[in-house]
Amino acid sequence: MTTALKQLLQPGDAGYDDARTVWNAMVDRRPALIARCASVADVVAAVRTARDRNLELGVRCGGHSALGLAVPDGGLMIDLTPMGDVRVDPVSRRALVKGGALLGALDRAAQRHGLATTAGNVSHTGVGGLTLGGGMGWLARRFGLACDNVLSFEVVTADGAVVRASRDEHPDLFWALRGGGGNFGVVTEFEFQLHDVGTRALSVELTFDLDAAAPVLRGWADLAAHAPREATFTASVDGTGMASVGYVWVGPVDPVGRELLPALRALGKPLVEQVSELSYVDLQRRDDTVGRHALRRYMKGHYLPAFDGDAIEAFLLRGSADGHGRQLPNVGLQAYGGAIADVADEATAFSHRRTMFEYGASTSWRDAQEDEARMAAARAAGAAMAPFASGVYVNALTDDGAEGVRRAYPPAKLARLTAVKDAWDPENVFHLNQNIRPSR
Repeated sequence: MTTALKQLLQPGDAGYDDARTVWNAMVDRRPALIARCASVADVVAAVRTARDRNLELGVRCGGHSALGLAVPDGGLMIDLTPMGDVRVDPVSRRALVKGGALLGALDRAAQRHGLATTAGNVSHTGVGGLTLGGGMGWLARRFGLACDNVLSFEVVTADGAVVRASRDEHPDLFWALRGGGGNFGVVTEFEFQLHDVGTRALSVELTFDLDAAAPVLRGWADLAAHAPREATFTASVDGTGMASVGYVWVGPVDPVGRELLPALRALGKPLVEQVSELSYVDLQRRDDTVGRHALRRYMKGHYLPAFDGDAIEAFLLRGSADGHGRQLPNVGLQAYGGAIADVADEATAFSHRRTMFEYGASTSWRDAQEDEARMAAARAAGAAMAPFASGVYVNALTDDGAEGVRRAYPPAKLARLTAVKDAWDPENVFHLNQNIRPSR
C-alpha cells in the first residue's frame, strides 16, 4: 500500500505555481501532482504513487535543466527542495548533503571550517543534478569532479526501495551514479569528501577587442596547458562582442596566485583588466542571476581536445560572419586536466576525462518572439565548433536526444550504463533526463 504523501500540491493550490517554476522561463508545464518531499519516506511514497497511478515522474532539485525535465506535464513532480540540509564533520572532512540542497548551502557549511569540495559555479544550482552528471567547478583540476568526491549515495530506486551505493555496497550503481545522471533513482543523500582549501580566491580577467583576440587566445591556451592545478583558465566572448581571457585561483593568493599574471599580461594590452581577490563563497555566487527564473534560456556544448588555429576563429565568430550581432550567444571555455584526468576513464560513468576545454554557447532573453532566432544562433555557434569537438558534458545537453547521449558516453561506457539501467530501472521509470534507455 502506498504511504500517504504529506505535502501534495495540485493545480490551483497555494504554492503550486512557485513549485513548478524552474530556471528556464520557456518551461511552463503543469504537473498533475507536486510532491514536496521532506524525508526519504516522502520520496518513497512519491515514487510509488507515480507508479500506482501511471504518472510520468520528474525530479526537481535546483531546477537548472535547460529543458525543464523536472516538470512533467500532467505527471508527478518530486520536489526535493524541502530536503536541503547539509551537515559537515570537520574532523573527518566529510559532508552529508540532502538531495534537495543547493550548492550555496554546501559551500557555506564547509567554508565555516575552511573546507570545500568541487561544486559548480552558480550557488543556486542543485547539488544533485550537478553531481550526478559529473560536476565541473573551480576545484576540479585540483581535487577532481564533484562525482569523484562522493563517498556514498542514498538512493530511492524505481521500485521504491532505499539503498546505499558506495565502493563496497552496490558498486555497479555507485559507478553509474558518478556521471550517469538521474537515470537510476532519486538520490536523497550524498556523502562528500571535503578538502582544506582555505577561504580565499583570485579572479583574473583581461578583456580585448574581438579583432585583436586571436593571438591572445593562442597564447592563453598555451599557458592553460601548463598551469598549476590551483588555476582554472577561462575565456569568453560576451553579447557585446568583447573577448576575455583569464583564470580563477583557489587557495593562497599572495604571492603564488598572482605569479601567472605577468605571462597573461604579456599576451597583449587589454582594454580592461580586472584582478579581484574575494572569498571562496563570493566566488561561488558571483555568477548567480538576479530574477533567475524570469529569463528564457538555451545552450549548446562540446568538449575540445585542442584549441588552436581554425578552432579559435570559430570560437570568436560564434557561427556568424563577423562575430557581431545582438542575438549571438555568449560563448565560453573552461579548462580541464589536472585531477580530472588523473582518474581512469573506466572508473566512473563520467567520460572524456582527457579533454582540454569545455565549450559552451549560451543565450538568455525575455521576449518569446525571439525564441527561434536565439536558439538558431546558439545552434549555429555550436555547429561551428563541432568539427573541433570530441564528446560533450552530459549536463550541457539540451534537445540533443539520443545522439547527444551517444556523444556524452563512448559505446563501451554506454553499454555498461545500459546494463546498470536494466538492473535498476528496467521499465525506465526515470526517463525525464538525458535518458539511457534499458535494453528491453
